[in-house]
Amino acid sequence: MEKQELIDYTVGGILEKYVAEDPDHEFMIYPDRGLRFTYKEFDERVNIFAKGLLSIGVTKGSKVGVWAKNVPDWMTFMFATAKIGAVLVTVNTNYKNAELEYIMKNADIHTMCMVNGYRDSDYVQILYDLVPELKTTQRGKLRSEKFPELRNVVYIGQEKLRGMYNTSELMKLGTLVGDDELERAKSRVDCHDEINMQYTSGTTGFPKGVMLTSHNILNNGLTIGDRMHFTAADRLLICVPLFHCFGCVLGVCSVITHGSTMVMVEDFDPLKVLASVHRERCTALHGVPTMFIAELHHPMFDMFDLSSLRTGIMAGAPCPIETMKQVMDKMYCKEIISVYGLTETSPGMTASATTDSMEIRATTVGRAFPNVEVKVLDPQTNEECPPGTPGEMCCKGYNIMKGYYKNPEATAAIIDENGFLHSGDLGVMDENGYFRITGRIKEMIIRGGENIYPREIENFLYKMPQIEAIEVAGIPSPKYGEQVGAFIKIKEGCTLTEEEVKLYCRGQIARYKIPKYIFFVEGYPMTASGKIQKYRLKDIGLDLLKEKGIDVV
Repeated sequence: MEKQELIDYTVGGILEKYVAEDPDHEFMIYPDRGLRFTYKEFDERVNIFAKGLLSIGVTKGSKVGVWAKNVPDWMTFMFATAKIGAVLVTVNTNYKNAELEYIMKNADIHTMCMVNGYRDSDYVQILYDLVPELKTTQRGKLRSEKFPELRNVVYIGQEKLRGMYNTSELMKLGTLVGDDELERAKSRVDCHDEINMQYTSGTTGFPKGVMLTSHNILNNGLTIGDRMHFTAADRLLICVPLFHCFGCVLGVCSVITHGSTMVMVEDFDPLKVLASVHRERCTALHGVPTMFIAELHHPMFDMFDLSSLRTGIMAGAPCPIETMKQVMDKMYCKEIISVYGLTETSPGMTASATTDSMEIRATTVGRAFPNVEVKVLDPQTNEECPPGTPGEMCCKGYNIMKGYYKNPEATAAIIDENGFLHSGDLGVMDENGYFRITGRIKEMIIRGGENIYPREIENFLYKMPQIEAIEVAGIPSPKYGEQVGAFIKIKEGCTLTEEEVKLYCRGQIARYKIPKYIFFVEGYPMTASGKIQKYRLKDIGLDLLKEKGIDVV
């Protein structure tokens, strides 16, 4: 296992380190708002917010929810809560009433901070529906029958809303609190305290709160920044959601551990991303594959100068080989890397390196992080698989979560007696220690006793020039158990038929791997963080077959 010196800063402490070393260096930029913060300016705002939170009763261990897209004060709350030892609970921007109610109850939210809404959701109305007491209770006196821990709602903005503080009022309250009180609160915070809680997607069962510490996320960010050779001169464009580990760890924490600069896009838009890279001369860009695909295929792509780009991360979903190659070539990201992990590993456990060959970076997720032991274990026996043999990706190290909040049973189910966290992902390691992800254990297609890994078929079919995106999933079959279904998005201006796809496969891949069913789709069901909800493809495929009069179940 590769070793690297771990850091013991808190999230607030690492910010103050760079304030002391280079106060006037740019920390955060919003190009479309004309908003720029140096490290010193940002830290001053964070301190006022932290004191404001103290003034409304937020203390060490209090759960503070943030329900917002990537607005500037999302980051302020992240660092302000960390300084006083409160726990930032990141809330998915796509949540509706029932999902928010579940999170607020399960996380024991003390203070909820939110914007006015997102897309078709009116957050203010949702809060009033869930907490009717807001309309009749004086601020600071809130008592909710449904949410016994809830004491405050903070509106992120200037508008005054009944029962809620707004950010201006929170800052005014913060100016009335002495710096000594903030210093006392900071002195009680340790790097191993839980300061961040993120909820798993809940694709099976109810979402679970993943408890992460400063030690978890800062060391993860440090490793990622090191892998990309970050220095203070780097400027990372963050367009992935901050409520997800990709945004607030692989993004923010890779920047804050290297004294770099972050350029923000509030909500993913390929045109805004391209324009921001061009305008701010960004050197790094993060995204899930679908984001890079949208950027590459944007009709105005050729209008922007992206030559400042050097590196970045493509992760969050399997990285199509052809997409990775295009990003390296057309977007100048010659040193782009892939990262693999999950929220429970805060989030990275393996990553490729900028010095790896293009083929390795395009076809593997690299090698284990320093100080993290990664093994491929047999799902049945829990024995380590030899190189070349698929099994479950598992890891052990500083990056493992503290556990699931109020759910010791689920924690024990994912972390075994040897301290290894079981990912639920299938992977294989080669003789040089590089890992490939072959799919989810639950997504592996078993056709007549043959194990089929969707990723393998996707990578093969991506070579067809007419295909923009492809996802492969199992379709129920009374004869074979499952058949291979391919969901294909065709490039604009191209045509493609089912027979052409099957003809392309014949003689190139095993007969049993050739898709039995081919569906041409406009898009895929997505999570708020840009991941494709693969588990829903089976039902979509069955519906499309029924429309054709084919009943396979």
